[in-house]
Amino acid sequence: MSFEATCWLFCAGLGASAAGGMLGMASGLFIVPILTTFFHIDMHTAIGTSIVSVIACSCGGAAAFLRGGLTNVRLAVVLETGTTLGALTGVMLAGIIPVAALDFLFAGVLLVSAWQMFIRREDPASPSGTVPAHGLAAALDLHSSYPDVALRREVAYEVRRVPVGLTLMYVAGLVSALLGIGSGILKIPAMDNALRLPIKVSTATSNFMIGVTATASASAYFLRGEIVSAIAGPVALGSVIGAIVGARVLMKVRNERLRLLFLSMLLLVACQMVMHGLGIDPLARAE
Repeated sequence: MSFEATCWLFCAGLGASAAGGMLGMASGLFIVPILTTFFHIDMHTAIGTSIVSVIACSCGGAAAFLRGGLTNVRLAVVLETGTTLGALTGVMLAGIIPVAALDFLFAGVLLVSAWQMFIRREDPASPSGTVPAHGLAAALDLHSSYPDVALRREVAYEVRRVPVGLTLMYVAGLVSALLGIGSGILKIPAMDNALRLPIKVSTATSNFMIGVTATASASAYFLRGEIVSAIAGPVALGSVIGAIVGARVLMKVRNERLRLLFLSMLLLVACQMVMHGLGIDPLARAE
């Protein structure tokens, strides 16, 4: 591979992970279309590269998010059980459900999630640092707080409706496995609507979770020879740097702006899924 192509792959990984890291989504949502459309790379190789990029993105942003006190590790471990079970179910159901039906279903879920996030434009905050001690979340010690740089104070939050959150995580893992996309695009609305987490905590916790999920999948792609080091290497390097940049931006941006940016991404992906379900490819090359 030429030096110029390697540089462009590095830039692609950097840009995709900067956006993905800041929004708590898998960078594969951006990497796969970029590699297949602009670099004309085989889909399976692009997905394998995407898996490596997601791991690099998660690792790059994890340290900054943990140091900043944004990631709720206890909650991530609990929710990951639902996501993993959903992914295993999706693997077993793959090929049974028509892809077009899944595209429309996914688009509908994204639109509903976007509407729910829009009508809930303010994050719950308890400046006193105290939260009610009741329910499953209290029993598992999931309530926490985080230092908000924009507000310049510690913000306490209560984790609510954990069983509902686990159910939504199961659905996120199921849809992710069926469509072959990162589940971060569904995890954050689930945490926002069901668990009522601040958007920054949802983003940082999602970033932590997607790295764990991607690591479990990487070995299968490696054994099948679908991870090409000449392609995955520069993309992963760019992903690490991009994730660090995205994490720093997230910790400084106000919650309202971050929510608006994520809402825009939800609508964009929903439109993309509708077009995919209708068989429309706006970036298709003329034969």
